[in-house]
Amino acid sequence: MSPPAAPIETLPLFAELDRLLLELLRSLTPADWQRPTLALLWTVKDVAAHLLDGNLRTLSMLRDGHFGETPDDFSYAGMVAYLNRLNADWVRAMRRLSPAVLVDWLTQSGAEYTAYLHTLDPWGPAAWPVAWAGETESKNWFHIARDYTEKWHHQQQIREAVGQTAPLLTPALFRPFIETLMRGLPHAYRAVEAPAGTRVRMCVQTAAGGTWELLKTAENWHLAPPAAASPAAEISLEPEVAWRLFTKGLSAAQAEPLVQLAGEERLAKAALGLVAVMG
Repeated sequence: MSPPAAPIETLPLFAELDRLLLELLRSLTPADWQRPTLALLWTVKDVAAHLLDGNLRTLSMLRDGHFGETPDDFSYAGMVAYLNRLNADWVRAMRRLSPAVLVDWLTQSGAEYTAYLHTLDPWGPAAWPVAWAGETESKNWFHIARDYTEKWHHQQQIREAVGQTAPLLTPALFRPFIETLMRGLPHAYRAVEAPAGTRVRMCVQTAAGGTWELLKTAENWHLAPPAAASPAAEISLEPEVAWRLFTKGLSAAQAEPLVQLAGEERLAKAALGLVAVMG
């Protein structure tokens, strides 16, 4: 059995994350709004519209009980296809709106969204599991932490496009983001064979990062307190690489020259396959 996961407290950070987003968006020039981002074919304006969709969709479904369209297929692949279609439909429609309207709606909906999260019992069952961590049932605290990572990385995509990434890379804001993503490491290693007792260490550099270790037991891999002994494999990378790699902004092949791998290469490289977003 894996040890129970300690909660990651992200709820107090939502208001600051929204404040930084709105401050950034209000400073953008018309040209900035049309800059391409790491989010495939989406511009800065498209990513901002996607953030608005997250607020409004959550309020409609979870606060107000209005689900609108529901997926026909609740498998992982079915949910990905459903979400991709909803996202594309929304972003296409939002291209009709001005940046000023988007900012106004983000201001109102962001405050309501955060207020709704405060009504949830952290230990109650989440409406949807955190599938990228391999869970079929999740607690609300993990659902909230997942939403924090969504808001964090989409804002960082905007910031990367306009050259203003530093504000989200502070220990206060980045550490809870990367801590949440690391909860997906055991699932990323689920098919990796190794003897019981094998350890793999992940190090995200700078004061904003941290160190995590995976331990292989007879049943599975799970996160464990770091041991004094050297691990069988170790991965070290900068925060600027980590957030892009684990949110599909970099492929494993693109990231490999940017990370330091030590020990058994097969075990180290498996960490590059962690994807902490649906898709």
